[in-house]
Amino acid sequence: MKTVSSLLDQDWQARYKRIANLNIRSSIYDVTNRCNLRCKGCFFFSSGEHEVTEEMDIRKWENFIDKEKERGVNLAILIGGEPTLCMDRIEAFYKRLPAYCATNGLIKISRDKFPDMMVGISLWGGSADEKVLRGRDTFAISSKNYAGDPYTYYLYTITPKQLGKVEPVIKRIADVGLKVHLQLLSNDEGVDGFSWREGELKDLRREMDEMLDKYPQTVISSKYYHEVITSGKMMGRRFGWKECPSVTESLDNRKPQTRRLIHFFRWASDLQTVHRCCTSATRDCSTCKDGAAHMSWIMVNKRDHMSSTKDLQNWIEVYEMFAKLYRFIPW
Repeated sequence: MKTVSSLLDQDWQARYKRIANLNIRSSIYDVTNRCNLRCKGCFFFSSGEHEVTEEMDIRKWENFIDKEKERGVNLAILIGGEPTLCMDRIEAFYKRLPAYCATNGLIKISRDKFPDMMVGISLWGGSADEKVLRGRDTFAISSKNYAGDPYTYYLYTITPKQLGKVEPVIKRIADVGLKVHLQLLSNDEGVDGFSWREGELKDLRREMDEMLDKYPQTVISSKYYHEVITSGKMMGRRFGWKECPSVTESLDNRKPQTRRLIHFFRWASDLQTVHRCCTSATRDCSTCKDGAAHMSWIMVNKRDHMSSTKDLQNWIEVYEMFAKLYRFIPW
C-alpha cells in the first residue's frame, strides 16, 4: 500500500504536513447584484443570477454570516456584482470569517479597515482586450489603487487573443509589485473572436509554463494546474458535470455522488436563493474553464494522486497554490 511517507522524501513530507490539516471549508457569496462595469462574458449577468431581490438590511447579513460560521464555513469568497459597492457587507464578513474579496479594482479597499484581507483583482487580457470586453482599461486604475499591496494579486483571465502576448501583462503586474494567478476565459456570451480554437490551449499551456519559470516570484501557479485547465483532463478523466466538485450541496443530485467540496454553497444576495455552482447554471460544464473549479477538482481527488511520487507532488503543489491564493499559508 502506497502512503505519503513511502512516496515523499523529507522535504516534500514537510510541505505536505503544512497543508494536510488546513481543513478548508469554503462557500461563495454574491455580495450585491450591482456592478460598476458590464463585462461581455460575465456569467453573473449573462445567466440572470442578478435577478433576485437584494437584501439591504445589514443586520440580516450579519445574522446570516453568523449562521454560515456555525455551519462550519472558514473561507468566505465574496463576489458580485462588484462587492466593493457594499463595504458594510464586506466588513460584516471580515469581522466574522476569513474572507477573500474578488473585485475589478476600480474602488480601493481600505487597508486601515481591512488590513489583511486577501483581494483578487479581475483582469481580462491586455488593455486592448479589456476595452473590448469590459469597456475600459481597468488595470490603469486598479494598479494605482493596489500597487505593492502584499495581500493583493491579479486574477488574469487569458483570452485567445492573448496567445503569444502573455508576458507583457505579467511584466506590468510585476512592475507594480503584485502577484498574478492565471486562468482562462470561458466566453459565456460568445463574443466574436474570443472562443478557443483547436490547438490554441496546447500552445497556451507552454506559454503559461514559461511565465512560471521566468517570473517565479510573481506568478502563483503550477505546471500541473496548467496541464489540467488547458486540457480539461485529470488522471484520464474529463472535467464536466459528473466531475465538478463545486456544486451547491442542496442542489447536488448526482448519482453516484462525486468527490466534492464539503458543505459548499453559492448564495445569492437575497440570502435565500442558491446557485447551482461556483459559476453559472447556464454554462455548459463541458466547456467550463473556471480556474477555482479545476483547482478544487484536483484537491478533492488526493487518493487518485497517490499512485506515484510525481502525482502526489503535483497534488501538493496545487493545494499549496490554492492555500496561498486564499491566505491560508504565506506566499
